[in-house]
Amino acid sequence: MPTYCVRNVLSRRLSILKSSQCRETAALQHTRRHSGTSPSEDLGQIRTLLQLCVDRYYVSPGQTNVELFQRGMSCSYGPLGMELRRNLLEQWWHSVTRSTARVLGINTLSSSKDAAIDGGGKVRVIESEHLKQILQQQELSKEELMQKVQALLQRSPSVRTDFLQGALEQFVPSFKLLNMKLPFGLAETGLCFQPPDGSGCPAQVTQTSLVWFCSPRTSSQWLDHWARQRLKWWRKFALSPSDFSSSDVPEDELEAASRGVRIIYSFPWGQEPLETLWSRRDTELMQIHKDARSKLQYRDGRKSVPDVVSVTGNMDRGMMAFLSNSLQQVKKENSRQRQQRTKVLKLHPVLTPVKVALDIGRGATVELRQICEGLLLELMEAKISAWPGYLETQQLNTKYDEMGVLFTVVISENTLESGLLHVRSRDTTIRETMHISEIKNYLSRYISAADNI
Repeated sequence: MPTYCVRNVLSRRLSILKSSQCRETAALQHTRRHSGTSPSEDLGQIRTLLQLCVDRYYVSPGQTNVELFQRGMSCSYGPLGMELRRNLLEQWWHSVTRSTARVLGINTLSSSKDAAIDGGGKVRVIESEHLKQILQQQELSKEELMQKVQALLQRSPSVRTDFLQGALEQFVPSFKLLNMKLPFGLAETGLCFQPPDGSGCPAQVTQTSLVWFCSPRTSSQWLDHWARQRLKWWRKFALSPSDFSSSDVPEDELEAASRGVRIIYSFPWGQEPLETLWSRRDTELMQIHKDARSKLQYRDGRKSVPDVVSVTGNMDRGMMAFLSNSLQQVKKENSRQRQQRTKVLKLHPVLTPVKVALDIGRGATVELRQICEGLLLELMEAKISAWPGYLETQQLNTKYDEMGVLFTVVISENTLESGLLHVRSRDTTIRETMHISEIKNYLSRYISAADNI
């Protein structure tokens, strides 16, 4: 169904262009913490990163698409970008649901005509043909035209801008499932709509949500607990953990919340939030269940209604943060003894989309490819993502480093004779000799050890 964003439709393109200019201006005005680089170097780093993301199939090409990604909005991802996002969401889910037995996963509706919580204006979906018919009625006065548009908007469903309302609606059945015991949490991930950069037209965001229900006397402690846990989680996968930090939300931005904390990443153009935590008291929970207060109450010396602590994350911006944090440019000499800079995407072993690339050296090509195909199947069965580099005609270490591939395995004629192959590490560039029967267990242990640090 065709849809319109009614507000500022004509100015959308101009807003995108202005946003891009503002980003570049900000990049010239801010320097990255701890880096000591000049503004021009920061701007060059931004362009290098974005071009790398396109060249290595993390992000699909196109200026508007790349701008969406840079702004922390969901865009058209390439194969490696989709795998990185999947790994990131999987790690987020595990970190939240396995941190305590009392976090449950839910899936709520994506839209509703009657939202009990209106966070400053709903984003609605309308059929373009209906709007066009109204706008073409030239005999209508301005007031009549506005009335018809307003009526159309009121009949149209609103799309979700976060997962809070769905979690609050799910409180009562989840509370019963857990025998009326606190605390507990409800977790959800998916796409939400948000107006980007004041343009008024919605863009999709890959959002994560944890809504935590607890007693009022412990809500501040739980906010501190989750803030520490979330910052620790972001830093776990970082090449430079100090680029991730947390800060309290200023009082003038709290609105209905009593406290707030933001998890922040220092991009070359400045700091931007990755996750926001709020201590929300019980106001919104009461608003959702205003006719069923008795179902909300638990006994804590006296009957009380739980407080709500929410944790909302933007995983599209999180992807951008980890890609920015992991990019290194290394100087080395080429075959002509000239200095050149190579790019290496040192993503955490758990997050990197491709763990190993399989290449062939000199020798009987047919037999070597058969060995590669067998090893590829073995790695896939062990859920280790592998790249079939043996289908190409040359070793491509530079390409693999830019893709973020952890290890390159080279199978040669020597493998046919002795079973030995060469394993190159992305992070150290050291080549080791290993028996083909050991490679699967070696990779599994390496990734598992990195995950447990």
